Amino acid sequence: MPRTKDSANIKSASYCVIEAPFGRLGIATELVDGSLMLSKIDYLPATKALSSPQNALAKEVARQCKAYFKDPSYQFDLPMKPSGTVHQQKVWQSIRKIPLGEAKTYGEIAGAIKSGPRAVGTACGANPFPLITPCHRVVSAQGIGGFMKENSPGLYRQIKTWLLKHEGVL
Repeated sequence: MPRTKDSANIKSASYCVIEAPFGRLGIATELVDGSLMLSKIDYLPATKALSSPQNALAKEVARQCKAYFKDPSYQFDLPMKPSGTVHQQKVWQSIRKIPLGEAKTYGEIAGAIKSGPRAVGTACGANPFPLITPCHRVVSAQGIGGFMKENSPGLYRQIKTWLLKHEGVL
């Protein structure tokens, strides 16, 4: 069967790498039950090679991420692949309610959903959609805290710091 222009533009899985002010973003899209959806966003070092979006959704994700980098109040509107456990979904839903320019502690989120701070931290580390589900707005009671399972200064802490400054928290 010959490939049409539409079938060539909708791939079952696609990954691209775009520039970000703090390094690079990896964007994964995939076909889920016949619909193209965002399946993951990765924070990557600036040394990661760039690769162009290969489908319309990846191009739209890249456009919306760039809009957020210019204006932190930008509201994402993207089809996202359902993922996560029931607990992770509760954590992520609670985090999406944290207003721009504010942060909450792991303990505050835990108290709101009747969980524990470490379980909240684990759910943050498993978040497939950073920026959209802004786990960077969740901080330790003693400071910025770890980010994406990293407790020492490094790439992810630098990204968290950049995001919080960009949003007016720091």
